[in-house]
Amino acid sequence: MKIKITNGIILTPFRAIKNGTVVIENGKILGVHEGNAEVPDATEMDAKGQYIAPGFIDIHVHGGGGFDFMDGTEEAFLKIAELHAQYGTTSLVPTTLTAEKEDLLQTLDVYENANRQNTKGAAFLGIHLEGPYFALSQRGAQDPRYIRNPDPAEYEEILSHSSSIVRWSAAPELEGAIAFGQRLRQKGILAAIAHTDAFYDDVLAAYENGYSLVTHLYSAMSGVTRKNAFRYAGVIESAFLLDLDVEIIGDGIHLPAPLLKLIYKIKGADRTALITDAMRGAGMPEGESTLGSLKNGLKVIIEDGVAKMPDRTSFAGSVATFDRLVRNMVYMADVSLLEAVRMASTTPARIMGLDNRKGSLAKGKDADIVIFDENINVSRTMVGGKVIYSK
Repeated sequence: MKIKITNGIILTPFRAIKNGTVVIENGKILGVHEGNAEVPDATEMDAKGQYIAPGFIDIHVHGGGGFDFMDGTEEAFLKIAELHAQYGTTSLVPTTLTAEKEDLLQTLDVYENANRQNTKGAAFLGIHLEGPYFALSQRGAQDPRYIRNPDPAEYEEILSHSSSIVRWSAAPELEGAIAFGQRLRQKGILAAIAHTDAFYDDVLAAYENGYSLVTHLYSAMSGVTRKNAFRYAGVIESAFLLDLDVEIIGDGIHLPAPLLKLIYKIKGADRTALITDAMRGAGMPEGESTLGSLKNGLKVIIEDGVAKMPDRTSFAGSVATFDRLVRNMVYMADVSLLEAVRMASTTPARIMGLDNRKGSLAKGKDADIVIFDENINVSRTMVGGKVIYSK
């Protein structure tokens, strides 16, 4: 069956096409046309003058709708995927927290079962292991009980247990972290820098040995540091200086407007991916919540549009949905809608090595599409040409 989406403003990576047509067949984009193209035997979908954009790709997300991927149930995975689809996310990378090895192995098993059942939510792209190889001093809301140095015996067991790991975040200054990054690259897994007190030389070594992405820039990482009166560049400055990709929590709270503008000015849309980094409180009312597993997670408070540690001294994760990220880049950071959508789709697809089939509206790519109004209010979400959310 062919589907024809008309009467909308199509956002391609290069331009906006007013009153264009997107044609879909067998879950793929058959063509993108100017004007109302003639498509015999097609089911017509009226975009009602709204924007037609590539679906948002969230490469770092922990939960939503009251569920966390560490809950250890297929229901949690499926409900999170359904929740984020309502806000324009068409594919996502389920993300863990620091945990015992057994919990990580269980999460990988549950993922594989849930992935086979996921037909109503954003598609899964594989698992992101965030930790446990982090700097204790930059743990943020990660549970200190489980933070440790890379252990080849442990990570080789985890790597051999599942082929679903697509990304792993670690602190590159730790003993064994460079060899760990090399091993990840050998396996075709994205190695990312996170929760780290590294200096420039550490980041450079990591960059030269497989690490290519900086996890949630500015959060849980070193900036300029003084040691014996001398200044040293930290991870933040290194991310700006080197050709590393960065991801940012665009909720407007983890990064206020001036920092969003600075990152965009230096790194640009092609090197910056938007992420929610959302925990279970995304899409839920404010109040008490749990970061991580209900069994042994950390108690947190959701207020002011963000999750906080109980003493309110630091953030404990985002409760953002993807529509909010795009809206903030446009209205807080003064980024064009075209560029904001690129940061939400094209760039994350390229970072994950999926740009040959996802991330833009082009012939032959997956028909992952979101339709929204000028305020980025989502009215329809499609995954593989199938409508999974309609307002």
